[in-house]
Amino acid sequence: MPNKRHQFSVGLVSLGCAKNAVDLQVMAGALLTEGIALSSNPDRADCILVNTCAFIEAARQEANDEILRACDLKRSGKARFVVVTGCLPQRYGASLAAKYPEVDGWLGIDHLFDLPALLRSLSTPAPAPVLVSTARNTLFEPPVPDFTITGGVHAFLKVADGCNHACAYCAIPAIRGHLRSRRPRDILAEARALVRSGIRELDVVAQDVTAYGRDLRDGTSLASLLTSLDRIRGDYWLRLLYGYPSLISDELLSVMASARHVCRYIDLPLQHSHPEMLRAMRRADTVRHIGSIVGRLRAAVPGIALRTTFIVGFPGETEAHFEHLLDFVRASEFDQLGVFTFSPEEGTPAAKMDGTVAPEVAELRRSRLMEAQQEIVERRLASMAGIRARVLVEQVDGDRAVARAEFQAPDVDGATLIANPPASLRPGDFAEVEITGHEGYDLVAKLTGGTAVKRR
Repeated sequence: MPNKRHQFSVGLVSLGCAKNAVDLQVMAGALLTEGIALSSNPDRADCILVNTCAFIEAARQEANDEILRACDLKRSGKARFVVVTGCLPQRYGASLAAKYPEVDGWLGIDHLFDLPALLRSLSTPAPAPVLVSTARNTLFEPPVPDFTITGGVHAFLKVADGCNHACAYCAIPAIRGHLRSRRPRDILAEARALVRSGIRELDVVAQDVTAYGRDLRDGTSLASLLTSLDRIRGDYWLRLLYGYPSLISDELLSVMASARHVCRYIDLPLQHSHPEMLRAMRRADTVRHIGSIVGRLRAAVPGIALRTTFIVGFPGETEAHFEHLLDFVRASEFDQLGVFTFSPEEGTPAAKMDGTVAPEVAELRRSRLMEAQQEIVERRLASMAGIRARVLVEQVDGDRAVARAEFQAPDVDGATLIANPPASLRPGDFAEVEITGHEGYDLVAKLTGGTAVKRR
């Protein structure tokens, strides 16, 4: 590592999904154990580390913009080095070196713990190293289990990496490899450390959390893991993100309905409703579940909040296919919903499919679906006036506190706004509120002194 009078510092730029954020967290822990400082301002660090996503074109463009911005800071003398990690170098490897000659090193997803050694080598003139493995079989345990980069009262708990599904549009298996589940004892140790450190919400993430444990072949499952996590002492929430509809077991639903700490919430990307589209997407195992999944979840876990995502403009999608999806969304009344227009990803079967949908048609369909969802959300939020809920306080700023109920996930859903909070209220507190109205996608509430919480 270059000799400097002050401690060498690294500024972190996190792009992409929660799983990427955990990878950056692992790298940050490796730096801390080596005595390397983390800068609170990436623009004022010796080295800028950009951890990238390469899932779709929009993510690659965002990565490009951040890399170029970091290189501009290097040229201006505000930073000495730029290192790029994550899915972009994993996917494109050495071809990136010529495009970004000012980048000093590249690390793929199997080389997170090589970051300190790479930084130590930066003082030696040499071509930028590109450390990318085609094996993609490593599972990294965090060297500092209670360290998070979320900067708040929640933390991502990554339980697996990779994916065994073969969806026609998705490049994740090519980037991340096959499913690799962490051992329950390691996950539990990390979760205990996070709760002891003051984290009040553990967001369980993987490319597919519902597949957790299937590769271990010892009876481990997401349901058994949640049961163990639920026994950790403390006051905290467990939230499930990124599941797969065909892998929702009755055992899992039973745990979600009865466990003390598990939020009645699941993020379950469905992608489409029409059987022809699901088969074209190579999600045929979803076909037999799609008609009953919403009712099954709500019957098994009363009050469950459902978040999902859909893709419009997939090759071969007709207006009839889209109208089927629109009707499905209106009938299902999801609590939260995201819509993507199809992005043809090189190396995926969908990129070569016939029946291309014009971009302007796909964008119009996206707008129509989001307008329908907005009407649903407006009705649902308006109907919640008078309901009591337990919320987790995230910020207290003067005359307003920002909190979340169990049906509101961090970063992607709305919040619950509390007016005139008492001076004793602190981030990380659980409080009981009565919902009085809403502002856009956010709920407005007041604190209540009661203890009973009315279930949704």
